[in-house]
Amino acid sequence: MSDIETFRAETRAWLEANCPASMRQPIVADEMVWGGSQVEFKSADQQLWFERMRERGWFAPGWPVEYGGGGLNRREERVLEEEMRRLGCRQPQYNLGLWMLAPVLLAHGTHEQKLEHLMPMAKGKRRWCQGFSEPNAGSDLASLKTRAEIDGDDFVVNGAKIWTSYGDRGDWMYALVRTDPAAKKQQGISFLLIDMKSPGITVKPIELISGKSSFCEVFFDNVRVPRRQLLGQLNDGWTLGKQLLQHERAAMSKFAEGGTPSHDLLAVGAPYLRDEQGAVCEPELRARMARVLMDAQAFALTHRRVVEEAMAGMDASGPSSIMKLVLTEQEVAKYELLAQLMGQRGLSWEGREFSGDEHDVCRQWLLTKTYTISGGSSEVQLNIIAKRVLGLPG
Repeated sequence: MSDIETFRAETRAWLEANCPASMRQPIVADEMVWGGSQVEFKSADQQLWFERMRERGWFAPGWPVEYGGGGLNRREERVLEEEMRRLGCRQPQYNLGLWMLAPVLLAHGTHEQKLEHLMPMAKGKRRWCQGFSEPNAGSDLASLKTRAEIDGDDFVVNGAKIWTSYGDRGDWMYALVRTDPAAKKQQGISFLLIDMKSPGITVKPIELISGKSSFCEVFFDNVRVPRRQLLGQLNDGWTLGKQLLQHERAAMSKFAEGGTPSHDLLAVGAPYLRDEQGAVCEPELRARMARVLMDAQAFALTHRRVVEEAMAGMDASGPSSIMKLVLTEQEVAKYELLAQLMGQRGLSWEGREFSGDEHDVCRQWLLTKTYTISGGSSEVQLNIIAKRVLGLPG
């Protein structure tokens, strides 16, 4: 038996022995475990699965052991993902810092920064939020105006960020700030790591149409950030920010494909089309359902190929934008179809007349309206694909 086959057998045996049966069921929103200083568990099984994967170093299986990772190589990481998928294992924790900030920190951080920030992430003890967009700097991110001025051993930060996902729950923020107002807009930006408990930070949740408040406004009033929290070089933050956004778009597609809550179209929608014999009637709606299901399967297979290419060291920056674009548009199409299949039940919000699942579909249908904006709007993704993937003129 080869080394990788031995690793697969050992991994499979470990997962089967350590992943509780309830953690092999499709996840729902209320059961997602977010790593951070105030991690919450809905069940003893959640906590057990969290602790066992943390002790194994498999929150970050490919990181060096010295930074809290599992020390696996790319082939071993792929085997772990395959075996977790085969068993239906849930993500033991959700942590955007792991998926987005960490790859940039590993590539550009100092040894001291890695020890300070990677270890808490690898242990599920630090939750990160992203401070990029501003009221007047969304799609044109390089127009950001939040300023960081050097004062002795600190930066003094003033300004505002918006659409900050879970900013009210984040322990730290990675942010783009303007450190040279006289330079061209892309050339005067730096990348800072900011403790959200710092004096002068105010966070205000933004209520969404779905009733959720995952987005926030964040205000900085003379916030002092130690200069050692500068990631990379001064005024080189735009380069790091672009790299992180590549990981963000890849993470968003992985996030959804790998177990985030999303209603099963057949299980939820088909019953509304069945006649007395159990056959799915309404040919046009049935054909639309088939197209959505085939698109989802095609996406899953393509996503798997892109992951394989990235693990082989190939450039996945273009495909990551394609994955983000396609996934979010597919989710919009699925929930539009579900809402039509369910009729008035697809518009239910509360009350006993309709079921909890029907309320959830309505809320999720509304939430999908944000999917094509967050993480870079569909229009921005199309521009990136046109320029960087297809090589079309500006």
